[in-house]
Amino acid sequence: MTTAPAPDLGAVKAKQQATWASGDFAEIATLIVPVAERLVDAADLRAGWTVLDVACGSGNAAIAAARLGCAVTGIDYVPALLERGRERAAAERLTIEFRDGDAEEIPFPDGSFDATLSVFGSMFAPDQPRTASELTRVTQPGGTIGLVSWTPDGFIGELFRTVAKYAPPPPGLASPTLWGTEDRLAELFPEVDWTHERQTFTWRFTSADAFVESFRDYYGPTLKAFEAAGSDREALGNDMRDLALQWNRLEEAAPITVPSTYLESVGVRR
Repeated sequence: MTTAPAPDLGAVKAKQQATWASGDFAEIATLIVPVAERLVDAADLRAGWTVLDVACGSGNAAIAAARLGCAVTGIDYVPALLERGRERAAAERLTIEFRDGDAEEIPFPDGSFDATLSVFGSMFAPDQPRTASELTRVTQPGGTIGLVSWTPDGFIGELFRTVAKYAPPPPGLASPTLWGTEDRLAELFPEVDWTHERQTFTWRFTSADAFVESFRDYYGPTLKAFEAAGSDREALGNDMRDLALQWNRLEEAAPITVPSTYLESVGVRR
């Protein structure tokens, strides 16, 4: 029996960076702001703490932490998202340092932060063990790590599998939704004592077509899948529309209300 060669993680990351820079993820991030607000409350952040938001995107968790009086830094490798975070912080008169940074190579010394957060961010880094090690390393002993990750069995997990039929991930690459499982986090973070809660975020769109259009135009991975699908673009759109209607908890087809499960994980670094 032959095994698939290990993926070139450097090449994967370069492709991912281009993917997240496409579209406008900030448009999707705006919809999921309540998830970050819930996480910082669950993590019981304290005013005056130093907090790092890893793969911060347009700054949802960073802004939520800054509102609590924390000294916050957000890092991401997509310049346009960092700029959007700066704009949002300025609008609220919050002091947050947004800077270029990679979840697999966090540019800070060991134990720099009282708390390290990542909301649907670090889970997408291709080298999962390295990313987890970096999140642990920059958190001081006794400090807090707070993560939010989509689960494999939720709506977004099913969406990823639907999209993968048209744009398959590299062979051998671990699924990002593994971060949405307690067992995988225990493997990745041996120095962290976790408390987990399965939570639900509800997507709300005027129709299933509006959901497809939003993710096609703004969400980088889906946008790239439509580009890769070529002549199957219509089929991909139809599959996404059917999926949204399948998960819709309303009896009518428009508007739609789609619950999506995620794992909220708060841990203390030993």
